[in-house]
Amino acid sequence: MSKTVISSDKAPAAIGTYSQAIKAGNTVYMSGQIPLDPKTMELVEGFEAQTTQVFENLKAVAEAAGGSFKDIVKLNIFLTDLSHFTKVNEIMGKYFEQPYPARAAIGVAALPRGAQVEMDAVLVIE
Repeated sequence: MSKTVISSDKAPAAIGTYSQAIKAGNTVYMSGQIPLDPKTMELVEGFEAQTTQVFENLKAVAEAAGGSFKDIVKLNIFLTDLSHFTKVNEIMGKYFEQPYPARAAIGVAALPRGAQVEMDAVLVIE
C-alpha cells in the first residue's frame, strides 16, 4: 500500500517530526491540530476561538487530502479542562452533520504551546 504525505498551507506547518496527515489507501490519518493561526503560527486567544481554529485547521488538511468533515469517521478531542466539553459540542455542531463521527474526549494535564484544545481525526475517502 502506498502512503502519501498530505499538507496544506492553510493549516499550521508541522512543528516537529511529523506530517499534517498521511493517506494510506483511502484512509487519511490526521495529526493533532492545536489552535495555531497558520499565517502567524501563534496561538489564538480564548477557548471558543481556539476550538474554532482547531476545526478550521482540520478542515484545511481534510480538504488538502481531497476530503471533508463528512469523511471523518473518528475524532479525538483533547482538553485541558473538561468543563469546556459543552462548548466543544456547540461549536462542533457548526461543522458536522449526522451521521456524526465516532469520538473520544480526553482530559489532559497540558497541551503543546499552552493550548486548551487539540484534535486529531481519521478520514475514509471513498
